[in-house]
Amino acid sequence: MVTTENATSSVERWVQEIQGITQPDQVVWLHGGAEEYSRLMEQALKDGVFQKLNEETFPNCYLHRSHANDVARAEHLTFICSRTEDQAGPTNNWWDPKEAREKVGGLFKGCMKGRTLYVIPYLMGVEGSSFSQVGVELSDSIYVAISMTIMTRVGDVALKHLETTGTFVKGLHSTGELDPERRYILHFPEDREIWSFGSGYGGNALLGKKCHSLRIASAQARDEGWMAEHMLILGLQRPGAEEITYIAAAFPSACGKTNLAMMKSPLEKLGYKVWTVGDDIAWLRIGEDGRLWAVNPEAGTFGVAPGTSFESNPNAMAMTNHDSLHTNVAVSPSGEPWWEGIGHDAPEGLIDWHGNVWDGKAPAAHPNSRFTCPIATCPSLSPEYNNPQGVPISAILFGGRRAKLAPLVYQTYGWDHGVFVGASMGSEMTAAAAGQVGATRRDPMAMLPFCGYHVGDYLSHWIEVGKRASSPPLVFNVNWFRKGDDGKFLWPGYGDNVRVLKWIAERVEGTADAEETPIGYVPKADALYLDGLNLDPETLKQLLSVNSDAWKAELEGIDTFFAKIGDRLPKALLEEREKLAKRLG
Repeated sequence: MVTTENATSSVERWVQEIQGITQPDQVVWLHGGAEEYSRLMEQALKDGVFQKLNEETFPNCYLHRSHANDVARAEHLTFICSRTEDQAGPTNNWWDPKEAREKVGGLFKGCMKGRTLYVIPYLMGVEGSSFSQVGVELSDSIYVAISMTIMTRVGDVALKHLETTGTFVKGLHSTGELDPERRYILHFPEDREIWSFGSGYGGNALLGKKCHSLRIASAQARDEGWMAEHMLILGLQRPGAEEITYIAAAFPSACGKTNLAMMKSPLEKLGYKVWTVGDDIAWLRIGEDGRLWAVNPEAGTFGVAPGTSFESNPNAMAMTNHDSLHTNVAVSPSGEPWWEGIGHDAPEGLIDWHGNVWDGKAPAAHPNSRFTCPIATCPSLSPEYNNPQGVPISAILFGGRRAKLAPLVYQTYGWDHGVFVGASMGSEMTAAAAGQVGATRRDPMAMLPFCGYHVGDYLSHWIEVGKRASSPPLVFNVNWFRKGDDGKFLWPGYGDNVRVLKWIAERVEGTADAEETPIGYVPKADALYLDGLNLDPETLKQLLSVNSDAWKAELEGIDTFFAKIGDRLPKALLEEREKLAKRLG
């Protein structure tokens, strides 16, 4: 542990305070490094928290099974405890901070008796970067200690950074009894503090993830003039281009975000290669050149396993084959992970995510099962990933699942129009259990569950950033999921999405053709590079078509959502709505 008094004294005092409340048997400080990781894993194997997978075919890979009632983010139990309800806004669950601290604070009393308290200092971002921030998570979960070591830069590196900043985000976590009736995830934006009790699942327990990097960071970004976004970051390398084109993209869940971030380009032999900077979180600041520069503050990937295959995401599959954690997947008798959509049939004697022999009646792997991997193992990792200045963003993409409405891609008419498109972004739901298959869920900038303050103020912040940036990115909307009358997807997707990225990069440099439509600029039929695709002219016409009547109906849904935001909705977005209505006639 770094012992510089200025860097650690506030952390040490807080640890002592929490130790007195939670009463653990021992306190273990994490310093970081491979030897410490090995010691933690040895203990976790001994405790039965992890089990080793096949060492020959999946070296240094481990399986973790969470409790059956603790397998996903608990959004209904996630609260923004701002000082007033108005600050939390209509899209967040609000809880009076005094009441929240009293009720949940009582649950922490003595909760770590017989357990170890892990002190996890972590750095979000690159060492030495002005983007980077320190957090300290106190947790009684060795799963959390190990996972945070993968997902962030843990240990002395964080305390060293703290010497220069003097501030850190406090995160207190206990698995409690894993009782859903005593499960709370609390965020105190003004105090830069997070409490999590009663869950061991990643999104609820790895407090550097959505809790810090989005909910707390978004509020901090508003106050300090930067942006914390639920976005991937990729770079497109093109033959003859002097610079790599960097793109940030925000998609709701189940819309191919990780697959796009780690895309293996089928045009790589022609010189079109995709570089991965980040697959989930982007922190953006306006640079001296007036452009937005972005970093990925994470050090790992926490991906959804089902549907990941060598067809959909070969780079992710390469990452999961070594030095990775697998949570709630199925396992073969020989100790190899398996999940639905992996690309090959389930082996005989498969053990499901509950630990039982699979009977074939329910999914073998939980639909939200995960893989956790160091991003350093990503074959397409950008050489600029560790650049403390970040990368300059030339384009921002929004998108969702729209079977009939949105074309394959269109460019907005400017920054404010782009914010309007992101603010009204919707995706058709796919979960049959919800009873709303096909219903459109509005998810502004894919931040609906993650914005740490009033969504109207969040959208105003976007408008303001565009005013301050002299060269803001161009904004586009993409839709890989348009369907024909037969219900089949019209676009092949996956790696072939690089063809759309190629057009976007060419629009950035002003060389690609487009035609003006009521919703924005759509590629001309011959502007997309389609060599090697079996895509007939009629299919392409459907992919790029804009139905004004359908968009008029879409305006009704947008109006309903905007009405929920109320008078805090930026005037600029209402103006963009009226402009769209006029263009639609």
